[in-house]
Amino acid sequence: MNDGTTRVDLRLVPAALTGWAVTAAGILWQTTGLIVTLAVAVAAASAVGWWFRARGEDTDNRAIGAGVLAVAVVGAALAISVGLRLDAQRQHPITQRYGTIATVVVSPVETPRQLGGNRTMFRGTLQVLDGHEAAGRVVVFGSAAAFSELAAGRPVGFRARLGRPTRQDLTVAVLSATGQPTWGEAATVYRAAHEIRGRFADAARGALPADQAAILPALVLGDTSALPQQTTAEFRTSGLTHLTAVSGANVTIVCGAVLLSAGLVGPRVAVVLAAFALLLFVIVVQPSASVLRAAVMGAITLLAVLSRRRRQAIPALSATVLALMIASPELAVDVGFALSVSATAALVVIAPEWSRRLVGRGWPKPLADAVCVAVAAQLVTAPLIAGISGTFSVMSAAANLAVAAVIPPITVVGTAAAALCWIWPAGADLLIRFTGPELWWLLRVAHWSAKIPGASLAVPSGLLGAVTVAAAGLAAVVLWRWRWTRIGVYVAVVLGLAWTMSGLSAGHDTIVG
Repeated sequence: MNDGTTRVDLRLVPAALTGWAVTAAGILWQTTGLIVTLAVAVAAASAVGWWFRARGEDTDNRAIGAGVLAVAVVGAALAISVGLRLDAQRQHPITQRYGTIATVVVSPVETPRQLGGNRTMFRGTLQVLDGHEAAGRVVVFGSAAAFSELAAGRPVGFRARLGRPTRQDLTVAVLSATGQPTWGEAATVYRAAHEIRGRFADAARGALPADQAAILPALVLGDTSALPQQTTAEFRTSGLTHLTAVSGANVTIVCGAVLLSAGLVGPRVAVVLAAFALLLFVIVVQPSASVLRAAVMGAITLLAVLSRRRRQAIPALSATVLALMIASPELAVDVGFALSVSATAALVVIAPEWSRRLVGRGWPKPLADAVCVAVAAQLVTAPLIAGISGTFSVMSAAANLAVAAVIPPITVVGTAAAALCWIWPAGADLLIRFTGPELWWLLRVAHWSAKIPGASLAVPSGLLGAVTVAAAGLAAVVLWRWRWTRIGVYVAVVLGLAWTMSGLSAGHDTIVG
């Protein structure tokens, strides 16, 4: 981490970017994409090495050659890996059955998502195809009523029309379920996780008002099944949706809280306890793609602590990318993965440098850190979000800054309550009540932020929207050094807050009258 005295270790970055780019190119553009991307990566590594040498950096021909060779070897290895996955996908038996009806057994890997109109969707692993063992990632669409008992890890059999995948992400088929499903028995660990999630949701409903009870399981366990549409819309407009998806932040908070016990039990025992907590957390939350990447990052951090090496976030992040490209190559084309990696990189490269400058101008360090984290995350993720959704949340940085102080206690206390639901319901109920004020504040910030005029702006979707927002963000960073730019932003913020408060006050007066 660059704290002003320590240089950021970037040695693993070229290999990680190459592995990611080659894997994504192979999935999206097959063999041609693999070859072209690998050639471009090797050429880029050579050009960067010679550029550093031309600038007078301490880099010799041997170091440049080693770097280029490492990029070529990593790229070739990942190209072979994704090539084998693509070949297995093309030769899958289900590809000969597209357009037909078959009996399948699928093991869900996540909680189903409600689509409206009594429709639901979930991702799973194919186990049986017309009585024969099978494998492969599938996406299932079906009746919400018919699949109401669905839970991660519980096999379900049904008749389905087999369709071609609609996305290039190593999915072998899209299944449109028909008729009534038959249920299998989930493994004990999955049943226990489902029981904990259910008891936690029930305890939240018994201890908190309805709106707080719906948001708590989403923040702690990523369970958004009870979130009302209005709350979802407000979180999206205010740029807080990421809080309802389990991420590296959840893992860091939970493991960090356990590691604080090092003073009592010793660092090695604390790391073992944190690893155990991480394993249980992943099981209860459900090992989906987002949880997998968060867990791997947490595991790398724990290994660094155990080996007593100084934690370096960029090497850890780079190692995480490489590990996930091997274990789960479909993440290379997953937007959530891109958001997670880019946000983490911004927080460990950009935010510390900005914070150091603000502290040098007299800002309190906690405030400088909080502001820079929120702004840096917004800067790097906004282009991706704009390209996906065609919207740009103006209030995202301010809203995230406003709720930054309440997220850790909600996560730690909520996770402890979830763990206690099984063995001590009364204790869990007490802990859940302590999250009430924090949840109230979070919901109010989302509501107020969404009500501000222009809180969410429509932008072009796709590549054009991403480039437009990225260019605007870069221009804002460049122009921020001028005093009049900062004054204009401060005035706009004050006017927006005044407008919002006057609107809320008028609405309150109307209700009272």
